[in-house]
Amino acid sequence: MKVVVADNDKLKLTLEGVIVGILTGAVVSSFRWSIGKLLTIFQGAYVTARHNIIILVALLVLLAVMGILVALFLKKEPDISGSGIPQVEAQLAGEMEMKWWSVLWRKFVGGILSIGPGLFLGREGPSIQLGSAIGQGFSELTKETGVFRRVLIASGAAGGLAAAFNAPIAGSMFVLEEIYHNFSPLVWVTALASAVSSNLIALYVFGLKPVLDIPYKQSMPVGMYWHLIILGIILGLMGRLYQIVLLAMPSWYEKTRIPRYLQGLVPMILILPIGMMFPQLIGGGNSIITSLNGWGSSMTFLLGLLALRFIFSMISYGSGLPGGIFLPILNLGAIIGAIYAVFMHQMGLLPAGFESNLIIFSMAGYFACIGKAPFTAIILVTEMVGSLQHLMPLAVLSLIAYIVVDILNGAPIYESLKEGLNINSNYLNRVSKYNDRLEMPIFEGSTIDGKYIRDIPFPKDILIIAIYRGETQIIPKGDTVIKAGDRIVMMVNAAKRVKIRNEINHLINEID
Repeated sequence: MKVVVADNDKLKLTLEGVIVGILTGAVVSSFRWSIGKLLTIFQGAYVTARHNIIILVALLVLLAVMGILVALFLKKEPDISGSGIPQVEAQLAGEMEMKWWSVLWRKFVGGILSIGPGLFLGREGPSIQLGSAIGQGFSELTKETGVFRRVLIASGAAGGLAAAFNAPIAGSMFVLEEIYHNFSPLVWVTALASAVSSNLIALYVFGLKPVLDIPYKQSMPVGMYWHLIILGIILGLMGRLYQIVLLAMPSWYEKTRIPRYLQGLVPMILILPIGMMFPQLIGGGNSIITSLNGWGSSMTFLLGLLALRFIFSMISYGSGLPGGIFLPILNLGAIIGAIYAVFMHQMGLLPAGFESNLIIFSMAGYFACIGKAPFTAIILVTEMVGSLQHLMPLAVLSLIAYIVVDILNGAPIYESLKEGLNINSNYLNRVSKYNDRLEMPIFEGSTIDGKYIRDIPFPKDILIIAIYRGETQIIPKGDTVIKAGDRIVMMVNAAKRVKIRNEINHLINEID
């Protein structure tokens, strides 16, 4: 039996997504603006401290006080640690819950205090968590529960990334590809609505100029694409190294015997000498990316810059301070691309005019292999540089770097970070009595394609309530045939959502 239903839920959620996006755009734009202003102030103070002992001591005390204040935030609310993306992913998977207001204001203030002094942290992860907290708060206000609540949380996350980078399409894609792991129309339409409305607010505040306005002379000819193969392999190897070191940082910090919530004092104090020596090289790295092509072709300088950015990025993020790795990853990718371009030019194998091209390509390749989200990487860099002319080389380089990390058994970095979270099992026990909704797509080649529902060994603790075939809803019966492209909607136990999803994924993708 088939019935065509009016998608009132989709329209309702889309309108709610717009509201969440507007709120997220306002909060994240304020967050982004505050970080930029504070960084400018600190850069000037670091330069002044070179010749003024009073300013030097004052800065040291100020940084220590800021570090202690953030430590108090972390002790009270551990969920604001790091980028916040693993926490959002775990929340959407039903593995944990967060107190949205506590997270929202502490992440906002703690993120500004952590990123503003110039630590090598990005604003995008915190922006995503801020957006998700706003989505959660709005869902409580409107009394949305279950899947609608999760969709609003996801849409807030999309709006957060959109406002952080002026990248609404990438914001939507990142949520679908990396965080929510579901391409349901209910999700992507709401996420897109939130991302677009959030980005409109950010454009009003920061203008239409691309976040990474990198000038380039010409597109790379196809005859030079062999460079992308070599560079992709290099990026893949460096990306796997990044994953290994980043995931090892918490255990390395444990050896200091400093309580976890106080470990942020380490990079807070270390940024003082770094800021005094290299004030133009601190922060998330946005200005470095746009300036790389104009800093000459000194291989020594570029290698030193890569070492500095890599090592202190690890120290900064590994401490658990509120801050992301999104922009630092793009920064490292850009530097690797510049090093490759300069080396090949010195070898006489690449014209100097293509350095900007490789800087742009490498940002996407490095993020694609570390995050294992190639579509997001391609779209993000495209939106950030404001040009569609690089899509083909971006795709080639991202694919190669992704394959290299895959061969080396690298997992998506945010998923790996999520596994390191201290998931509260008491929460799972507390919500176990509630039902939840799970939606699974059936892809081409699935082993249940063409089978009757009664012949498929679904887990016993689920209830199949609907099957969507395009815009048509089918009421499931035992003799209903599953087809590729269907979306199966089930009611599940909230505490077992992740376990059931994994079981069904294995069932529908297993090989006969």
